[in-house]
Amino acid sequence: MQTRTPLTVITGSLGSGKTTLLRHILSSIPQKIAILMNEFGEIAIDTKIIQGKNVAMADLGGGCVCCSLLGEFEAAVDEIIDTVNPDIIVVETTGVAEPDALVFDIQESLTKVRLDGVITVVDADAMVKYPSIGHTTRMQIEAADIILLNKVDLVTEEQLQAIEAKLQSFNEVAEIVRTQRCQVDLDLLFGIARERLQPEPHHVHQPEFESFSYTTQAILKRECFEGFADKLLEKDVYRAKGFIRFTDRVYLFNFVAGRWELEPFDRDATELVFIGKQVKKYQQEIIDHLKKCEQ
Repeated sequence: MQTRTPLTVITGSLGSGKTTLLRHILSSIPQKIAILMNEFGEIAIDTKIIQGKNVAMADLGGGCVCCSLLGEFEAAVDEIIDTVNPDIIVVETTGVAEPDALVFDIQESLTKVRLDGVITVVDADAMVKYPSIGHTTRMQIEAADIILLNKVDLVTEEQLQAIEAKLQSFNEVAEIVRTQRCQVDLDLLFGIARERLQPEPHHVHQPEFESFSYTTQAILKRECFEGFADKLLEKDVYRAKGFIRFTDRVYLFNFVAGRWELEPFDRDATELVFIGKQVKKYQQEIIDHLKKCEQ
């Protein structure tokens, strides 16, 4: 009898640190690993961040793996097993995915894999700034076997304790692990193999967020762009990510809930995705501002 390949689901809200966790896993794990990514936005930024690593990848692209892409997901898993035969499969869902349908599908339809565990990444800083837990975030927390409470360096101990109490009110079983930049002992994440009975979901998924993208071959003026980034929250942007080409080099740009950072990265051109609940009403204004930053 063929051994079923363990599959781990990584979920969590937009900008919580899921791709940062993947980068940590890829830099630390010795086993052969395959990754399926389901991104929100027209440009697969996260896939491009991971590309080039010694890893097999499949990108599920524009749509939500928790509902409209389930058929593509099943086909991608089967193809990866048949062509790569990895030791571990990791699925990173989009930040707007509700994982219950995915978990049900893995257990009911995928005979070549077994669900090893669901890892939910929670942004401590965003939990303080936006304390109201939406439906999708609640489902992500409830589905978790392990909750990585990330960005703990950005909040106080008192705030952390309040966040942990809130998380435990939604999920009494999951272990909560505090992390900075998702630095965690990988032995905690793999080999969970928790038995679970996942009922068939009956929800109609209504994404709360919308997105648009911006690309250019032009070089941007750094000071102009940094001033632009400082005011993104005023334009209803909750999450922005991508690559920025300045005079000296290209940088990876990460923006979440008003905080942003730049990291040197090996890419050729500027590619950005902007995500927010009503962000498209500011689309032209944002693009016009970026064009002003071009040299």
